[in-house]
Amino acid sequence: MGRGDLTDAEWERLRPFLPVSNGRCGRWRDHRRVIDGILHRVRTGVQWRDLPERFGPWKTVYERHRLWSADGTWELLLHQAQAAADAADEIDWDISVDSTIARAHQHAAGARTDPPPAPAQRGPRW
Repeated sequence: MGRGDLTDAEWERLRPFLPVSNGRCGRWRDHRRVIDGILHRVRTGVQWRDLPERFGPWKTVYERHRLWSADGTWELLLHQAQAAADAADEIDWDISVDSTIARAHQHAAGARTDPPPAPAQRGPRW
């Protein structure tokens, strides 16, 4: 088990909610390794093609992530994890944190707020 991989307890909580098959190519194998690969990519920002081989073929990890994003599997996992944490009274719903940050471009600081003055009226230049 590598740094950042799912623990056995985390895996046991997720496993019942993962799809058994996508209906096209038989049973999937080793969801845990694929999820560890997805988490590794999210944590490190590595490109899909540069995922370490221990997570399996990068294309498998990518396709499963894409499919689960489209079919709502990730959303189901989130709702199940929230429901379990809420039932265990591990969530304080009175606290709300918004971590949205939008940095302004360095040239945006000190920009003029008034429109520039109109150019002086001159006659034709010939």
